[in-house]
Amino acid sequence: MDAHVAVIGAGSWGTALAHLVAPNVQKVTLIARSADQVRAINEERRNPKYLTGLELHPHLTASTSLADVQGADVIVLGVPTSVTRDTAEQLQALGLSSDTVLVSVAKGIERGTGLRMSEVIQDVLPDHQVAVLSGPNHAEEVALELPTCTVIGAQDSTVAGRLQALFASPTFRSYTSDDLIGIEWGGAIKNIFAIAAGIAAGLKLGDNAVSALVTRGLAEMTRLGSAFGAKEATFAGLSGVGDLMTTCFSPHSRNNQIGLALAEGLTVEQACDRLGMVAEGVKNTQSIYEQAQEKGVDTPLISAVYAILYQGVKPQEALHALFTRELKAEG
Repeated sequence: MDAHVAVIGAGSWGTALAHLVAPNVQKVTLIARSADQVRAINEERRNPKYLTGLELHPHLTASTSLADVQGADVIVLGVPTSVTRDTAEQLQALGLSSDTVLVSVAKGIERGTGLRMSEVIQDVLPDHQVAVLSGPNHAEEVALELPTCTVIGAQDSTVAGRLQALFASPTFRSYTSDDLIGIEWGGAIKNIFAIAAGIAAGLKLGDNAVSALVTRGLAEMTRLGSAFGAKEATFAGLSGVGDLMTTCFSPHSRNNQIGLALAEGLTVEQACDRLGMVAEGVKNTQSIYEQAQEKGVDTPLISAVYAILYQGVKPQEALHALFTRELKAEG
């Protein structure tokens, strides 16, 4: 396909997506922060910090200059949720063509506004088509070309189909959906439950307890997402239960690792420092908890993780309180 795709953010997921799409297009530009990282990618065909064993496709070149995304047909925002708005504002300053499609792959809710990441981007760049890509997609496995499925959300079916063709390979299968609300709320909320699952596993509460947390987490995800206008069926799909399972049970999961560290007795700061990467669930627990409270939706598991992260409640106490709440019907 005669197209130029730019990916902003040379972390593990940004690198994996840039490499994935490279065989399907004429040019891929990967925007990184470090000049050393850019040099290594361009000269040695490897990212020296993330996915270090992956030999990058020859169509891919790296740059530290955001201006190099100009002229791209598709721009993927692979930056943390905390800097998504700032990145969108920098793109606005470049005066991009309104034909450029913007794709968000960050999973979170903006604190204060309650906006999903696609809404944040649209708020800054209202003249652009904004899509999302989400699902049970660990970058490490995508890089190894292990079978993976994802869902691409877009309001315009033509845009969705175009992106579906871009983000496809013999081992990476893309589906489409018009429910951006459900896709993004599922992707954001599941990180909180991954922290809870990590805590339960770290405390050696057993498979029954972890599975119960994940299952009740799905119920909370569906309840809260639906309150914001999502389709319930979306949470039974890749960006809902699919992403939830992967994040809660995989050793690649950053949020699960945070939970394991908290179970060991580390503070939130110590756990994040040891991880050395962004775990979106930590900050998003705060923003999502606040949205649930404002909306009046019952989310006991989200509240429990919030209490652990932000109110100093010990993990054992929070989980005990969850399991000793008033008994009720499952539905």
